[in-house]
Amino acid sequence: YLSLTEERSSEEMLGIYSEFYKDEPFVRVREEGEFPSTAETRASNYCDIGLKVDERTRRLIVVSSIDNLGKGASWQAVQNMNILCGFSEAEGLRSAPVFP
Repeated sequence: YLSLTEERSSEEMLGIYSEFYKDEPFVRVREEGEFPSTAETRASNYCDIGLKVDERTRRLIVVSSIDNLGKGASWQAVQNMNILCGFSEAEGLRSAPVFP
């Protein structure tokens, strides 16, 4: 949860998040009104993000989902090693299917 200091719509915030993560191969920002579940990130290196602005309270609600054994531990280590060694960030990491 984040208290917004100015009025923003869910669409605006999705645009900001999508732009920020556009070049991140393992981050998927969901469409407006869609929230991630662990079933969609299970056995993958993805971090899925969904958000919504509660206009009544002016709060941004952000929900993220990862596989804590993959992205949270072992696959994240491989991804970090790839970056440090100058390999492709995705080298040796399998990707999960796109949203159902």
